Amino acid sequence: MSDIRVKICGLRDRTMIDVAAAADAAYVGLVFFEKSPRHVDIANAAALAQAVPPGVAKVALVVDADNAQLDAITDAVPLDMLQLHGDESPERVAAIRARYGLPVMKALGVADAPDLDRIAPYAQVSDQLLIDAKPPRDAVLPGGNGLAFDWRLLGGRRWPVPWMLAGGLTPDNVADAIRLTGARQVDVSTGVECARGIKDADKVARFVAAAQDALIPSEQVV
Repeated sequence: MSDIRVKICGLRDRTMIDVAAAADAAYVGLVFFEKSPRHVDIANAAALAQAVPPGVAKVALVVDADNAQLDAITDAVPLDMLQLHGDESPERVAAIRARYGLPVMKALGVADAPDLDRIAPYAQVSDQLLIDAKPPRDAVLPGGNGLAFDWRLLGGRRWPVPWMLAGGLTPDNVADAIRLTGARQVDVSTGVECARGIKDADKVARFVAAAQDALIPSEQVV
């Protein structure tokens, strides 16, 4: 069994918090973006975060949030990490990291090889990177669209901070994605849903098991 860490994103109820933790997810994600079907308000998020067992990291996903929104979230919700999923500049990422004293994960969309050139500056100011599929031009959501990209683009790629693979992952393809990219962390939302915004307990359990059973080629292990 490989030591793969899994993030289940877009959780909205206590049952799925318990399911994710029981399945051995390393992270749970709470979405603070009103256009998302996975959005939770601050009061509900605070209650959910309190229910997360020790050892599972609580991640707040925000999209181009200003300080007022981040202040409100961090004042009320006990968090372990902020995930920035908008168009935040490296300077904004550094400022958020300094202001809130929490580890920051910056999400970056990839569609083809030139998109990889954007990543390096963020690796200097973030604690982690999330490499996701670039959304379509007309997409309402910056992530959680259930889209994949050519995972072979990431084969052999490394950055000076840990990174996580996202975008179109499912229980059926996550092992292949890990094999092709050498990812040691994976993130899923749409791929473990039975309806838009509604998680499926069996899919969550199968996804984590498939990821943790995946084999990473020895030359890709870091």
